[in-house]
Amino acid sequence: MSRAGLMGVMGVTDQIPVIPAPATVERSSPEGFVRLDAAATVHAAPGTEGTARWLRGVLGAAFGLPLDPAGRAEDAVVRLALDASLAAEAYRLDIGPDAAVHLTGGGPAGVFWGAQTLRQLLGPEAFRSAPVTAGPTGLAEPAGLAYQRIEDAPRFGWRGMMLDVARHFMPKNDVLRYLDLLAAHKLNVFHFHLTDDQGWRIEIKRHPRLTEVGSWRPRSKWGHRASESWNDTPHGGFYTQDDIREIVAHAHARHITVVPEIDIPGHSQAAIAAYPELGNTDVVDTSALGVWDTWGINPNILAPSDRVLRFYEEVFEEVLALFPSQFVHIGGDEAPKDQWKRSPAAQARIEELGLADEDELQSWFVRHFDTWLTERGRRLIGWDEILEGGLAPGAAVSSWRGYQGGIAAAKAGHDVVMCPEQQVYLDHRQHDGPDEPMPIGYVRTLEDVYRFEPVPPELSADEARHVLGTQANVWTEVMENRARVDYQVFPRLAAFAEVAWSSLPAPAERDFAAFASRMTAHYARLDALGVDYRPPTGPRPEQRRPGVIGRPIEGSPPNV
Repeated sequence: MSRAGLMGVMGVTDQIPVIPAPATVERSSPEGFVRLDAAATVHAAPGTEGTARWLRGVLGAAFGLPLDPAGRAEDAVVRLALDASLAAEAYRLDIGPDAAVHLTGGGPAGVFWGAQTLRQLLGPEAFRSAPVTAGPTGLAEPAGLAYQRIEDAPRFGWRGMMLDVARHFMPKNDVLRYLDLLAAHKLNVFHFHLTDDQGWRIEIKRHPRLTEVGSWRPRSKWGHRASESWNDTPHGGFYTQDDIREIVAHAHARHITVVPEIDIPGHSQAAIAAYPELGNTDVVDTSALGVWDTWGINPNILAPSDRVLRFYEEVFEEVLALFPSQFVHIGGDEAPKDQWKRSPAAQARIEELGLADEDELQSWFVRHFDTWLTERGRRLIGWDEILEGGLAPGAAVSSWRGYQGGIAAAKAGHDVVMCPEQQVYLDHRQHDGPDEPMPIGYVRTLEDVYRFEPVPPELSADEARHVLGTQANVWTEVMENRARVDYQVFPRLAAFAEVAWSSLPAPAERDFAAFASRMTAHYARLDALGVDYRPPTGPRPEQRRPGVIGRPIEGSPPNV
């Protein structure tokens, strides 16, 4: 065998255009190919049955292959197995002269990620939902699988994407599609931003007005918050609890954890519009509030009352019943304290608790739910503003305002997910030219994302162990439909996935040209999947918007 070593995925890209790039690839000698045909069978050892079902589903659809189960491993062409000596998400893919494909994982997830690599090796047709070519048997003919051994494992355990469905609702089937796209890129966390000022998107049976009132707004700001234009079409929607169960089950089958976010105490106007008593009624006529129709930082904040705490405990009880994830996200960002400063009730609560100021009042609010979640075997995570006023003991931090919040949290012994807006906010524009559909935030190109490094050098090795991983964030104020989400997210999510999965060298040493070369094959896969990505040469003609609304805003917050 001749070995093609992977020093930070350098030097292998001409041979195997897989994204994210695997750790090592060995070519076999003599050279040869394994081809799947109508007689090909699959043997699934215990613990790998889910991946076998998935392979039959996607390859059966793409090529018309039955991939029937084999009673014995030695009789099968595709052989799935577990090996406890590998890490849980690691895999080994052996394609060899015995005319078999051996896919072994450290756990069920590892086998599934190996199957994603196998699918990429079969060519872009493997990503279609029906055959488009036919061989002599009438079935499509997959690409031949060259004899080789691939060994691979992820760098981070948290490889995620956050999708905001509060600003612009995404129907359930589109969410399921995005889970498939995450899985195709070996991403394993779906952060589901379900509530905000502009909409409440999850059914809570004990509090039905959250969706009866809070899930619809009469109109929407068009473009940046500074724009004078409006879309006067009512906008809304929500997921029933059965929808949520389906989404969670779809994700689980693809080894993706769904982390729900219920935003408190700020970003809560939709909830206050539904139940005015949740607001600071002693300083604001909350009965006059509707679901917010514009973007930015909203002044309305939840009242720091026992009544509000009980209300959200009841919300979280239903949320926990739907989402089995270890982490539950409570937001905590951009919570203006002006109403608390003017509220006699809030000031009385500060005095009663012996707190120094309103920042400590928010910390008390967060600590309450940290304790409440911990008692139920869950963990709280929030945006880095939860550091203000003191961080709850068991809380983890999503570091979005640059690296500093994450650095501070990790140095204090708290777990961190790195998602700085300057690098991995995919709602920010990809180009500074006139064809950008909505010029928001920083310019972050495909190469910029590829050179993102989740672990800051300020952390020691021990502190860096608190970096659980990284995620890309997709805020949808200026993304009114699925096509616009696709256009903002791709192809940059492919670069992000490689950063999250592969052990890359330092940012300045990364071979972006080699990555771009591998992307040539990946664009064909995205085409087959129907992803409306931004092509490398610039916007597609149908996506150019005459008279772009909005203006470039450097350093704008996520809620533009």
